[in-house]
Formats: sequence, structure tokens, C-alpha cells
Amino acid sequence: MGGTSSERDVSLKSGKAIYNSLKKSGFNTVAIDVGHDICSILAEEKIELAFLALHGGYGEDGSIQGLLEVLGIPYTGSGVLASALAMDKEASKKIFLYHNVPVPPFVVLKSGQIRSIEFDLPWVIKPAAEGSSVGVSIIKNENDLEKSLEKAFSFGPRAIVEKFIPGQEVHIGILEGKVLGGVEVRPSLEFYSYEAKYTAGLTEYILPPELDDAVYASASEAALSAHSALGCKGATRVDLRIDMEGDPFVLEVNTIPGMTETSLLPKIAGLAGLGFDDLINGIIGAVINETK
Repeated sequence: MGGTSSERDVSLKSGKAIYNSLKKSGFNTVAIDVGHDICSILAEEKIELAFLALHGGYGEDGSIQGLLEVLGIPYTGSGVLASALAMDKEASKKIFLYHNVPVPPFVVLKSGQIRSIEFDLPWVIKPAAEGSSVGVSIIKNENDLEKSLEKAFSFGPRAIVEKFIPGQEVHIGILEGKVLGGVEVRPSLEFYSYEAKYTAGLTEYILPPELDDAVYASASEAALSAHSALGCKGATRVDLRIDMEGDPFVLEVNTIPGMTETSLLPKIAGLAGLGFDDLINGIIGAVINETK
């Protein structure tokens, strides 16, 4: 948990909740705030299995997964390639398109690049490789583009300009290749921003989402297709927008979903009859079974 990404604080909260759950379930557990000494700590503690709660940065981009592969330590969640693809919005969107997974119209811009945008406003501007809505802006006037791109480029050399899809925001939870359920989020702020995600009381959660059965089914199918297209494993959360006609559009796949008191995957699991400890045990149990 922890690490150095822009999502460090949330990661520490997720890690603490997971640590407490594992201790309660009787696992011999140590909480590690990941730094440059991670290899020596893993050796000193004789770690046999790693439960990953590192959000963003090298926790979700395949880096820590690659390190653990080299060290021969099993870990929860998706592998190196799936993690890297999911973290990179440009790469994941191109794979989604190849697999006919619906995504909003988008263009990728590099710092200093000028490119025409051929779809209507509003636009969502986001860094190509950040999570938790870090660096995201929604603009309704093209004059605001430069300032929003500057914000996005402060997190990396590429930015995504995506057509904003009016409608509902729905998140689908997946565990071991099966849809757990979904939640609709209704933030009181302009959109489901970092602040709205992690500040209690700023977002209304609708469980299950207020969708027709057919729309819910198509959203679930799109989410599972996105999860499978990237080759994900374990628990993921797929973020979607549902337009006014009921058509789903996949925004991204989160390979290490948040596990805080306001996080969505635990809410979705609860709707499916899985308590927090059940969810944690399910995630780690799958890895234990795989390594037998």
C-alpha cells in the first residue's frame, strides 16, 4: 500500500482496511508502505503472497507486478500486461475498439501538439495514465481547452480528449470473471471527481443502478467484455456512462479498485451478499488456489 503516486492517501486507507480484514481472518499479515527498499522488506518479512492495494502509479501500471513475478511471489489481481494496458487509457481504448467494446469518441494529444477535435462539446480532458479522476476536467467551451490540457499534461506527456456522454454513470464490479453487480453514482459536484469519490456525503450511491433490465444487462456485458479484452484477473471495477438512449460506453477498467469506506467495489459486493471480509477472502482465496 502507499507508494508515491497521486493516489497514495487513498491507497493507505485501502491498505489499512484490507490489513485489518486479513488479520481478522487469521492471516499472518504485514502492512508494507512501498518505497525503494521494497525488495529487502519482502525478503526480510519472508512474504509468501502479496495483496496489492497500490492505487495508480507503479501499483497499477504493471511495475510492482513485474517485480513480484521476478521474485516469484504470487499476488492478487491482474498480471503485468493487463495492468499496464488498463492504466494506459490510450492503449486500453484501442484494444476496446478492436474487440468492439463501445467507448466514447476520443482523440489523444501529446504536449505541444495541435489537432482538430471533430466531435461536439462538452469534452472530458484527462491524463492518459492516471486514476481516481486525477487531472480530469470537463469543458463546455473550446476556449477552456488550453488550460485543461495544461492541467492534464502536468501528469504526463499525453492527454485524452473524450466526448462527454450525458446520462448516468454506472460502475460494474467483476470478481473472477463474473459480474458481481453494479452501482450508479450521482455526485453533487460537477462530475465524479477525486473529491466526490473520497469525501463522504458528496455522492449518492444507487444500488442497484436505476436502469431497465435490458440496459443493465448490456452495461454488464460491455464491462465484462472490457475486463476480458485486457486479460484482467481477480477483482476489477469497470466505469461506464449510459447515454439517454440506454447505450453503454466503457470509460476504463480499474485493476486495483479502492477498498475504503466510500469505495464502490465493497458496496457492489455487499449488494451481492458479500461482506467486506468475504470479498477480501474471495480475492486472496483465488490466488491461493491458483498457486496450489
